[in-house]
Amino acid sequence: MKYQNIREEELKNKVAQDYFWLYDCTKIIGNVDFSVCIHQSRKDLSEQESLLWAEAKKGSSDLYFSIVQLILTIGRARTFDKFLPPALLGAFDGEKIAFIPYNDIHEVFYINDFNWNVTPSNHDTKEFKLIHGKVKSIIYDKALLFNFLNDDQELRKFIKTNFIIGKFGLTKTKIDKNNFMVIYNKWLQTVKPTIAVKWDAAKRNGIIDGDFYLADLLSEENNTLKDKLFVLLKQNHYELDRKIDEAGMFISRRTDFMDKQVAHTQFWNKYDRPPKEEYWDYIVERRDLLVPQDVRERKGSFFTPQIWVELSQKYLTDVLGENWQDEYYVWDCAAGTGNLLAGLTNKYHVWASTLDQQDVEVMRDRIKNGANLLESHVFQFDFLNDDFSKLPKPLQEIINNPEKRKKLVVYINPPYAEVSSKAEKGKVGVNQTKTHAKFGSILGTAGRELFAQFLLRIYSEINGVTIAEFSKLKILQGSAFHGLKEHFKAKLENMFLVPADTFDNVKGQFPIGFKIWNTSKKEIFESIIADIYDKNANLIGTKSIFALNKNQYINKFISNYKTTKEDSIGFMDGINGNDFQHNNIVYILNSKEQLPNPRGIYINKNNLIPVSVYFAVRKAIPATWLNDRDQFLYPNDGWKSDSEFRNNCLTFTLFNNNIQSKFGTNHWIPFTEQEVNARDKFESNFMADFIKGKPKPPQKSFKTLSILFEPEVTYSRAPILFSAEATAVFDAGKELWKYYHSQPDCNVNASLYDIREHFQGRNQVGKMNNKSTDQSYTNLIGNLRERLRQLADKIEPKVYEYGFLKL
Repeated sequence: MKYQNIREEELKNKVAQDYFWLYDCTKIIGNVDFSVCIHQSRKDLSEQESLLWAEAKKGSSDLYFSIVQLILTIGRARTFDKFLPPALLGAFDGEKIAFIPYNDIHEVFYINDFNWNVTPSNHDTKEFKLIHGKVKSIIYDKALLFNFLNDDQELRKFIKTNFIIGKFGLTKTKIDKNNFMVIYNKWLQTVKPTIAVKWDAAKRNGIIDGDFYLADLLSEENNTLKDKLFVLLKQNHYELDRKIDEAGMFISRRTDFMDKQVAHTQFWNKYDRPPKEEYWDYIVERRDLLVPQDVRERKGSFFTPQIWVELSQKYLTDVLGENWQDEYYVWDCAAGTGNLLAGLTNKYHVWASTLDQQDVEVMRDRIKNGANLLESHVFQFDFLNDDFSKLPKPLQEIINNPEKRKKLVVYINPPYAEVSSKAEKGKVGVNQTKTHAKFGSILGTAGRELFAQFLLRIYSEINGVTIAEFSKLKILQGSAFHGLKEHFKAKLENMFLVPADTFDNVKGQFPIGFKIWNTSKKEIFESIIADIYDKNANLIGTKSIFALNKNQYINKFISNYKTTKEDSIGFMDGINGNDFQHNNIVYILNSKEQLPNPRGIYINKNNLIPVSVYFAVRKAIPATWLNDRDQFLYPNDGWKSDSEFRNNCLTFTLFNNNIQSKFGTNHWIPFTEQEVNARDKFESNFMADFIKGKPKPPQKSFKTLSILFEPEVTYSRAPILFSAEATAVFDAGKELWKYYHSQPDCNVNASLYDIREHFQGRNQVGKMNNKSTDQSYTNLIGNLRERLRQLADKIEPKVYEYGFLKL
């Protein structure tokens, strides 16, 4: 409740101040509690003085009873004879406010033989009950109810639109393609709970709340205007699942409202429905937005942006020829509402199947409104579970004929639901399809992703077709897809890359590829040069993409340097992903015990340099949407003889780790006590000694996992010489450390992380703040970060030169 524990007079003052500050709310209109009037200076613009007369009640109340009380108050004093009536009557309490057009109830004031001389606040009189009975249906049908907290913006817009000099009648919120989702989210909170449906059970049976919303939205006088929708609003109930039974009789199911449709009426009184007819097809086509996220992922209810639809069809023309739409057949076996097929010209060669019958109805409705498809070519089909014998006969004839099959294009944006581990096996049924059961040994861990199952069933059971598909790049680069790639022998004819976040509800920064595969040509993918487009479909360059084997990844490289906990100075975690998207889980901590599920490597004097190389290589280059799935690789040996590169990586790592002194001895202070004016001795001088060439290395090389490395690769035999860029980092870091050690409450063994925490502090949820109020610190840390950026730029070209990444 917005206005709690206040008296009625204070409530009226606050409502006036918060919502009606542009108007005069001080005028006394008879015995009316609250009035909104035109300011005196503006009266000459119109004879209408009042915009609203309202009853006010503190706390929470039945506003419709309050409106009846207001009617009795007005009728008793015949206020309408003394003052020009307002456009609206209303009532409000501490929680909500209601409006009703005066013209809708004014006839009640002229009832014959009615005793108006009763106390309006007494709700038990026969007169109160008589007026309530006469106006109840009008109030329920016409009143507009707003919650001060939940409907704040809508209420303000309503006031701005309707509280205008000389205006009679109401202007309701119009619905268009830009706000229908906002209204849907409000509908979920207000109307959905009043519909007599067990939503969890309905969802398991493919029935979603969005279909009920569409039935409401595209209706007039509570009757749905588009009869092809899966759910229809029929005055005071819904009809759904209409079909012909075995006896040839038309049957359907029905569900009602649990509150006699009160919430439904109150909600839709605020909106002007239906929307303009020009928006209908768009809203129906975007039914995918009304599907819950988990269902969308499993069923593939994702809308492919029109710019990529058009571009993909251009690429198909480039590969298959100018007349491909007449020479080839097209099947979208994950069609959703069919938008991927927009732009195709030969409807006699196009089929569209989808998991949900509701989507079939949407497509058929779109056909009625001009979509270039045949109703007989649109059908329900569960591609990962159903047998091909369920397909329409003409499509069966194509896939069963090897020659015709060569002229079939399976054109899809498949669902991308996935489970991340065997423990999630039951998640949305991803691992429980018949396709997974049949091809599980080939799929391996790739079977945890639905799009991989789509590709494998197409390849294995209708081989010879052209596959034109939108998906991530895992089929080309993913380390979990080796088994599938060895089986999936098809020529990748052409490909382009676009940002994933141009697709609905995709928030990650990674590439989506449109790939055209010729399954008639048997070859294992090795490499391709893909075109790159920005979010506006501008061609911005090309990118080489390579296939990799499991021994080529960077984590295989760092595994050669694994050691025991003995004499460790830290632990690097995150050795379980090889691409940019996993870089955010690569970090250096004091101890393995800080982590719930550690997967990494201990760090000591023997492997500090290789660990630093690994760490800097993965962190120096920022992740972008384009490189997010690029794989870091096992390098060539060039890095071993490049001391400047190794020392740059060490410097980068020293000033980018998450070491904290509270978790154990800090071995990572890169300065001596004298250099930073420390007030006491450090617990450990390991790093400063290491930089100076101490302790001396042993006379022998050492072996790790049967691989022999020269001592200079692992730790220094002489004082380290740093590049100009690395030296600049040390200089900037030293000034920061010195400033910290000048603080009266400093921790002598503080790490860089500890220093940042000291100056930046933490917020209420325990996360370190991004900024500090100490300007000197801000300048010093800013200078250090700039020097680190310049060092990263120095490291980057070497990352490619030594094969950690491919260009």
